[in-house]
Amino acid sequence: MKSILADALPLAQTARADTAPQTQIAARKPGALTAARRLLVQQIALLLVILAVWEAAGAWLVDPFWSSRPSLIAERLWILAGTGDLWIHLSTTISEAGIGLAMGCGVGIALGLLMARFDRATRVAEPLFMGLYSLPRVALAPLFVLWFGIGLLAKVMMSFSMVVFVFVLNVLEGIRSLDRDPIDLLRTMRASPWYIARRVLLPAVLPWIAAAFRIAVGLSLIGAVVGELIGSSSGLGWYIEKSAGQLDTTGVFAGIISLLIVAMVANLLVTLVFRKLTGWRQ
Repeated sequence: MKSILADALPLAQTARADTAPQTQIAARKPGALTAARRLLVQQIALLLVILAVWEAAGAWLVDPFWSSRPSLIAERLWILAGTGDLWIHLSTTISEAGIGLAMGCGVGIALGLLMARFDRATRVAEPLFMGLYSLPRVALAPLFVLWFGIGLLAKVMMSFSMVVFVFVLNVLEGIRSLDRDPIDLLRTMRASPWYIARRVLLPAVLPWIAAAFRIAVGLSLIGAVVGELIGSSSGLGWYIEKSAGQLDTTGVFAGIISLLIVAMVANLLVTLVFRKLTGWRQ
């Protein structure tokens, strides 16, 4: 009996040690939820204060021709939603930005891994690469119209050109900041480059990719809107330009607010997805 108890004691202590962190995490959850709710309430309160000040300024201090008012913008969005025009413009811009973002992510990550693999050649070509990155892509918009027309492809390529460099640079810097010992160990064990990239590099640079996504969401929307401003017949950028040409301030703000909501929702989705993917790091 004593031997059985002696054998069971270390197991019980190990079990308590294993369950202790889980118990502590469970104990912290109510406080974390309370803090999250408090933050959400504060964010909503800030938004309501901004809308109230804007509404009051438009009613008593500033001519609504210059700044419009939240009530007028909400009414315009309601009308556009009722006629279906809002959904047409939203779907057009989201499609252009989403396809460009997806292409930029795939090509950028692959190119970043390739540049990290051939570091010597990358350092030789780095000045040219950084020059292309620093080049204002807006200057390329007329070329994209000439090359791809005024259809969907031109806007997609505009969004792609805005985001691809962000992914390349983030992946490249993420890999350069890694500890080289695990990679060298796998190479001595004759692991293939694809295995190293899949098992070591990509999981390690996932936070860098998440940061690139948060930046690229806004840039992809900028690319789509710039393409629509150059030449289009639908989309939020086209609607903003059309409203500005008619001196319709409410229409301009309706398009801007729609873009703002799309960007906020997209950033929230990116944050939630990568929080799930990188939960093991916490």
